[in-house]
Amino acid sequence: MTGRIKAPTGRYGGKSAEERQAERRRRFLDAALQLFGGSPGYRATTVAALSEAAGLSTRQFYEEFRTLEDVLATLHLQVNAWAEEAALTAVAQAEHLPLAERATAIFRAYAANVTADPRRIRITFVEIIGVSPRLEEQRLARRARWVELVCAEVASAVARGEAAPRDYRLAVTAFIGSVNGLLHDWSAGWVDATLDEVVDELVRILLGILQPTDARLAGS
Repeated sequence: MTGRIKAPTGRYGGKSAEERQAERRRRFLDAALQLFGGSPGYRATTVAALSEAAGLSTRQFYEEFRTLEDVLATLHLQVNAWAEEAALTAVAQAEHLPLAERATAIFRAYAANVTADPRRIRITFVEIIGVSPRLEEQRLARRARWVELVCAEVASAVARGEAAPRDYRLAVTAFIGSVNGLLHDWSAGWVDATLDEVVDELVRILLGILQPTDARLAGS
């Protein structure tokens, strides 16, 4: 198939074509979250199965998407957008808190969002891996965005005198890997801890990067 089937235009059932299209996309994405993030997973899902789960036809699928990979790509970005919105809301609300309290509030908000539904964890950390060069590029680009967001908060900490001034990009990249790995392992039941304990440990790691010793800060 070289492209999507053209969707009908005009009003029907009191809804515009744009409203109907948005509803169809939502239903396909809801069904994809269930099938890709639960059972049977992305690789075992067919267009027919996804359409059936969405209560729509395969023709309607091709009016919205070209391939199942397009659905996974859209869903991966959506899950990350939900988590980013939660984190940025916490950033704004915690702006006037000291570094440790600020970091805890931000990561608690992020972790609560991304783990609220185990299917989101699977989409972000499991199903997206190794699908295609295109999705691998998207995954790495999205992770780079998280690095940028944390680096921005680190720069704020440096400006407030809460962290020693240096280039933190490499350390933050490693920290993001720790966040992803620990949250995935926790959600899979491989880590015997509460979510708050996981967040507290991640904050300790971050503070260890930013404030390794009082002596080093004093000499900066």
